[in-house]
Amino acid sequence: MSGMYDLHTHTILSDGEMLPIELIRRMAVTGYTTVAITDHVDLSNAESVLATLDLVRDSAALFGVRLLCGVEITHVPPTQIASLAKASKAAGADIVVVHGETPVEPVAEGTNHAACTCKYVNVLGHPGLITLKDAKAAAKNGIALELTSRGGHNRTNGHVAQVAQEAGCQLVVDSDAHAPHDILDERAKFIIAKGAGLTDAECKRVLSLNIDQFLGF
Repeated sequence: MSGMYDLHTHTILSDGEMLPIELIRRMAVTGYTTVAITDHVDLSNAESVLATLDLVRDSAALFGVRLLCGVEITHVPPTQIASLAKASKAAGADIVVVHGETPVEPVAEGTNHAACTCKYVNVLGHPGLITLKDAKAAAKNGIALELTSRGGHNRTNGHVAQVAQEAGCQLVVDSDAHAPHDILDERAKFIIAKGAGLTDAECKRVLSLNIDQFLGF
């Protein structure tokens, strides 16, 4: 399935401002057809977050949006990331995002590597100064690297794009939305991709990603 997507958003189930259905409604009006809600989780709340999001699938569909129930594994010790990602998939997660080593938060060193080498992870969010070695591991495991509009996290978008292209790794453009003003329209998504150094043709390919193929549905 193609169309406008966002694979990284937050609601009041973690540190966002919106109910899940309010986020979905606002995304629908903006033109999105696929939205992943990926609230912050650790070992304490992953299953409960996924169970709660599943209750909203039918409501999202009535607004013309396919809801992907997901998680963002956040500040979890690197040695526990693989087991939590696997458990999240078993609990019904359509998508697993890992909170990467952004330059503006004290994410544990080794988080990027743990995510990129885990077959249960789909997206490494805002991975900061990711290494080529880890990007190649991500490419091997079908994990996308994220270009983000989130303030601070977006400081390394150019580096992420360059390394991803060298490694042959899939890129995605996400908002990491926490509030209504964070939601991106189509033009804003294009500018993020273009600003990271992609050509117009590369921007188009990234923004028209077939989500079914990417996630293996």
